Amino acid sequence: MEGDSNQQKSRIDAEIRTKLLIHNPHDHKGGMITMPFIIVNEAFERVATYGLMPNMIFYLIQVYHMDVVTGTTVLSIWSALSNGLAIFGAFISDSYLGRFRVIAIGSLSTLLGMVFLLLTSMVPQLTPSSCHEPETDCNPPKPTQLAFLFSCFVLLSIGSGCIRPCSIAFGADQLKHHPTRNNQRLIDSYFNWYYASVAVSSVVALTIMVYIQEILGWKVVFAVTVLIMVCSALMFLLGSSLYVKVKVNDSVFSGLIQVLIVAFKNRRIHLLPDDSYNHSNDINQAVLTDNLRFLNKACVVRNLDHNSSQVSTVENVESLKSVIWILPLWSTGILLFMTISQGFPTLQAKTMNRYVTSWFEIPAASFSLFMVLTLTIWIAFYDCVLVPFLAKYTREPRGFNPKTRMGIGLVISIGAMIVSAIVEAIRRDLASTNETVDMSAMWLVPQYALLGLAEAFNAIGQMEFYYSELPKSMSSIAIAMFMVSMAISGLVGSFLINIVDWVTTREGNISWLSSDINVGHVDYYYWLLSFLNLLNFFYYLICCRVHRSFSSPRESVVA
Repeated sequence: MEGDSNQQKSRIDAEIRTKLLIHNPHDHKGGMITMPFIIVNEAFERVATYGLMPNMIFYLIQVYHMDVVTGTTVLSIWSALSNGLAIFGAFISDSYLGRFRVIAIGSLSTLLGMVFLLLTSMVPQLTPSSCHEPETDCNPPKPTQLAFLFSCFVLLSIGSGCIRPCSIAFGADQLKHHPTRNNQRLIDSYFNWYYASVAVSSVVALTIMVYIQEILGWKVVFAVTVLIMVCSALMFLLGSSLYVKVKVNDSVFSGLIQVLIVAFKNRRIHLLPDDSYNHSNDINQAVLTDNLRFLNKACVVRNLDHNSSQVSTVENVESLKSVIWILPLWSTGILLFMTISQGFPTLQAKTMNRYVTSWFEIPAASFSLFMVLTLTIWIAFYDCVLVPFLAKYTREPRGFNPKTRMGIGLVISIGAMIVSAIVEAIRRDLASTNETVDMSAMWLVPQYALLGLAEAFNAIGQMEFYYSELPKSMSSIAIAMFMVSMAISGLVGSFLINIVDWVTTREGNISWLSSDINVGHVDYYYWLLSFLNLLNFFYYLICCRVHRSFSSPRESVVA
């Protein structure tokens, strides 16, 4: 009897343990099975939005009767808003709603924006009346028509700002919390393939979508983008039951802002060796360090003012320190992205022989595909072949340390600009007597390939670096920082081009960046970029040294 009783008790205990495991919200969820839902959602969103960008200027000019300057300004603001709202999307997801809800909201917002754009091509009242004769002054758009158009762009920007910074971090959540061996290796591989999928979706957007618009018109291309976003949103929502949805406990941003406020409030106090410091209730409590010691005043506890609403935590203080210490390394990527996004190679290709065979000519704008193809092929080769080999010698599961990959990317960018300068000097010499240059445009392929290689090393290294350095609760912020650097690179590039144009046209000289590149000196501009990238690399080495001293074991404050 006693033996039967013990067996029954053991069986009941086993059933209880099984039920507890089944009801664990993270068990049996996440893993590689969720990747198609997440990656397809992001890829389709990029196909839909990126596919509109190249020809949207013509839509504003032809349909809304805008001049080139106004139309370009509108599109620039749209692009900047899409990238800038990444911070907003990351803030909302990490602090309040969680990544799943923010991505869902972003998908629906993008879909609604696409529907509004489709309506502008179908409902005559939403656009100005057509011009019957070229000589006739066209009616400008009414304020209500512009408001409807701008609402489309705002909705699209909100969608991009919600999806892009959260999607990659949400995918990493599925692997990090899944009970699988070697999760870190899966996460590292996921970063590589995620970036490759983004590159492929960009290629599809800039080829197939542009072709649809040019051949079939605006109504068809807008209808296709709506269909794509319907598939994107449905695909993401269909995987809802499979996702690991990490709950948001506290507002990350509020905690960081509180650190600054309390540290400023306590700026006059002196820290003492026997001071106590306020910790959170988390299991993994941070160790207070002596780095940026003035911020420690935000979490010091004194008998007279120990109030949780007025004293920050050690964990928030150390999180803010982490953000501050990665900012210098973050800034080194701005010049690289500016270099990669140069538009002058397209102008070069247009003046060169682009025939591959006697009947096939590569469009000038399609040469950027060589950069994307290089990036994609290298990611596959690195992840599948080099990482297992390098890991044996570097003792890094990622092959190279993220900072090493970032540095290699910066070095390759210098080489890319040197090659660009040499090729352009040769092309310009041949163009001095002929308008059409008797030089194959395939000479541009090496510089595109080098730029793709530079992006593959540096960009993915950046994402891995931010994700590993910042607290996991701020992972969406980490990706948003990456996107903001790309947005700032466009502003820096525009500023540099205007400065170069202004300086080189003084005293009546021809600008290096003349509209007629055969009389300008784009090669000199490339040499300037080579020099700036070299300075940027030295700046990067300094930042690495400073960051290494911050990351190395240091004396901690007794808390």
